[in-house]
Amino acid sequence: MKKISFLLLILACQYTFSQTKLLSWNLENFGKSKSEETINYIANSLKDYDIIAIQEVVAGYGGAKAVARLADELNRKGAKWDYVISEPTSSSAYKTERYAFIWKTSKLKKIGKAWLEKKYHLEIDREPYFCTFQYENKQFTVANFHAITKNKQPETEIKYFKFLPDEYPTLNLIFAGDFNCPQSHTVFNPLKKMGYQSILVDQKTSLKQECKNDKCLASEFDNMYFKTSKINTIDSGVIAFYKNFNSLKQARIISDHIPIWFEFSVN
Repeated sequence: MKKISFLLLILACQYTFSQTKLLSWNLENFGKSKSEETINYIANSLKDYDIIAIQEVVAGYGGAKAVARLADELNRKGAKWDYVISEPTSSSAYKTERYAFIWKTSKLKKIGKAWLEKKYHLEIDREPYFCTFQYENKQFTVANFHAITKNKQPETEIKYFKFLPDEYPTLNLIFAGDFNCPQSHTVFNPLKKMGYQSILVDQKTSLKQECKNDKCLASEFDNMYFKTSKINTIDSGVIAFYKNFNSLKQARIISDHIPIWFEFSVN
């Protein structure tokens, strides 16, 4: 009986460690303005995850260098990490940026090249950045995205996301990032009808300027969307990092968004 219990415990542990942990974070204006202290704080926040999707990387040289600094800091914390950075988005009407992925090489393998969305790059201001990863023998593709701001009506570009599953029919897509739009918005209904689901519901993710009555979060902007027939949810949540600071002003030096995370397995 003891042997059986021990075997079950081993199997349970293997099951627990066989999952993938994806974290998404809009690291506001991520570039040369981020100090070494800030980079170190971010690395400590990320080190227990497997893939990091970053939005709002500065388009210039300082943005790419900041990602390299972050990966270098992560490499000092007990695991080997690699990274890839997008070209600047093709936005001409708004603010061009870069995206980045950082991942643990012992856990995941990057498949092929990452790419910025080509077909709808004119309709979507900061077109999504796709990267395919493999864990053991199963693959999934993360579409990293940062929508235009709420006052510019992000739903006018998110509506094109309903075409992306058909554009990439062989890929197991996970849409992750800052949508500047709550999951309850009707623009997500077409994806939901296709079997996609958000990892968060009624969870605010952007920081206010100041906490009022212990309420520090402003809007439900950041999320991930995955196909329930292809992905098994293990857990999901947010990191309320601002609670480690004396004020939101101090916390906002890191970012004006909190990280969101998704632990899952692939069918």
